[in-house]
Amino acid sequence: MPKETETKKKRVIVFSTPSCPHCNHAKQYLRQQGIRFRDVDVSRDAAAARDMVRRSGQQGVPVIDINGRIVVGFNRPEIDRLLSQ
Repeated sequence: MPKETETKKKRVIVFSTPSCPHCNHAKQYLRQQGIRFRDVDVSRDAAAARDMVRRSGQQGVPVIDINGRIVVGFNRPEIDRLLSQ
């Protein structure tokens, strides 16, 4: 159970849009892993969209921020790597 305790301390933000299938897959994957995250809908929040571009340099979604480390797209190996650190 130490892994569970460690992952619960992770700060995870998912920048997404409701119509993005990759965003939905990423969020579903995080839920399946028991990872709590904040979902930010950049289609409804222009300031959040600017913040996402500032953090990632990308306009495409999803952008996942795991403790300040950015993953662009639903890159499961990279998400797993960052969550395990």
